[in-house]
Amino acid sequence: MTYVIAAPCVDVLDKACVDECPVDCIYTGQRMLYIHPDECVDCGACEPVCPVEAVYYEDDLPGRWEGYRAANAEVFHSLGSPGAAGTTPPFTTDHPIVSAPRP
Repeated sequence: MTYVIAAPCVDVLDKACVDECPVDCIYTGQRMLYIHPDECVDCGACEPVCPVEAVYYEDDLPGRWEGYRAANAEVFHSLGSPGAAGTTPPFTTDHPIVSAPRP
């Protein structure tokens, strides 16, 4: 299992979770942050520090944000596993669920 960043992060990009992550697995997109599911060690350090409550343990992700589970994984399909978010520049695009206009 892993942690997932959901809709409340879109256009906020508060990086308190990045500062807490001991394995540097939270990457920056243009409009939100993403947790690499293969790099996350499920420590939970990111969840309580998120000021907008956008971070969820995968099993606790609210149904209305289910698409963000796939978004956090799919954004890495072409990138692979860089191994360190801090040395990876922000993504030039976001997952389609994030780049779509908000209602």
